[in-house]
Amino acid sequence: MSNILIKEMEEEDIDQVCKIEEISFSTPWTKEALTMEVTKNNLAKYLVAKKEDKVVGYAGVWIIIDEGHITNIAVSPDYRGQGIGSLLVEKLVKLCEEKGISNMTLEVRESNTTAQSLYKKFGFEEYGIRPNYYSDNNENALIMWRKDK
Repeated sequence: MSNILIKEMEEEDIDQVCKIEEISFSTPWTKEALTMEVTKNNLAKYLVAKKEDKVVGYAGVWIIIDEGHITNIAVSPDYRGQGIGSLLVEKLVKLCEEKGISNMTLEVRESNTTAQSLYKKFGFEEYGIRPNYYSDNNENALIMWRKDK
């Protein structure tokens, strides 16, 4: 995990982010969608984890009124298990807290217990199910919240 820099995503990072997206998800976001998120969506904040000049992970959040909605988190397979996902979640939480937002939410596949454990480490709790949420296989999404206590 040494020499990992977390910074705001820039348009020049998108090609590398797309590669991670395609490896990580069965229904990846397109380059066009990611470009719109980074350049046009005023509600969105995206971060990248870089080792030297290589993007090794990324994460995004939409800040909507008084809550943060985590959209995506992914780490390149070669760098998984090194704490980069934790660094990204920690930075998203901090970013929201700096804006006075303490309530955050996300959806995660029911089968993705690794991600669920990561989110729980940062205070996210299970709050419900979105049935048939994922279009590739109709898997349910687990809704998780991190709420101001």
